Amino acid sequence: MRIVSLLPSATEILYALGLGDNVVGVSHECDFPEAAKKKPSVITPRVDPSLPSAEIDAQVRQLTARGESLYQIRDDLLRKLKPDLIITQDLCHVCAASPGDLAHALGSFEHRPEVLTLTPTSLMDVWEDVRRVGRATGREQEAEELAQSLHDRVERVYEAASAQRGKPRVACLEWLSPVYVPGHWVPEMIESAKGLNLFGCAGQPSFAVGNDDVLRSRPEVIVIMPCGFGPQRALEEFRALGLAEEWKDSPAFHHHRVFAVDANSYFSRPGPRLAEGVELLAQILHPALGLKVPEGSYARFRAEEAA
Repeated sequence: MRIVSLLPSATEILYALGLGDNVVGVSHECDFPEAAKKKPSVITPRVDPSLPSAEIDAQVRQLTARGESLYQIRDDLLRKLKPDLIITQDLCHVCAASPGDLAHALGSFEHRPEVLTLTPTSLMDVWEDVRRVGRATGREQEAEELAQSLHDRVERVYEAASAQRGKPRVACLEWLSPVYVPGHWVPEMIESAKGLNLFGCAGQPSFAVGNDDVLRSRPEVIVIMPCGFGPQRALEEFRALGLAEEWKDSPAFHHHRVFAVDANSYFSRPGPRLAEGVELLAQILHPALGLKVPEGSYARFRAEEAA
């Protein structure tokens, strides 16, 4: 079977199911595992991801207002790859290509490939998507074992974190200019790590909040997780926007509990590494757990940087 994945989370699922050799094309953002980077990219973004948050937001709004897609599919390459299966998503048209982006490209196919659309809004949905990919590729048993192992991994974190004292008040920030708080599976991840989620609703989209809203919520922990960013870039954006100065009177700043995480790997993508994201959150919220988390997966914002 020849497979083209138009979203990074699906690519991670495919490789986790042992289907890396079957993947013949990916999106420009498919960077995990390392082998995925060597696959041809069938997507060209119309937004420059290297720009600051505010400029990215402005470009997205302009394209959306004109009714234009944020991505362009390389029709010629897609036809050349001759996929039997294309995996896309219909959850966030900002994050990855959608079924609508495929319409023109597939119109020129003599034999249309199967299209699998993933639209998860919860952790259980993500685990079920693993099973759906397994059914579509003939890897049902492997998919069931993987989905169950991910579920069990999160349950173990919850049990361990529940034995810790306290439930810190947590404000997660999915975007910085403007400030957005995450929905969908992230509130579940916070609860699984035994944190009290201050913003966002499980299963619902992210939404914008005011800077004063964050301050009034009195967060004990702030987790900076801009969609698609790693921890160092997230910290740089946070410093540049001066948000730390506005929020320096919050308990999170007083107790030096402001962190930036690798959202691109462990929070933004609805794939297998969300289980690691729960472990990462639990370690941030309850350091006494002593959980092993990937090196470089988070960084602490130092109090002196807010001066």
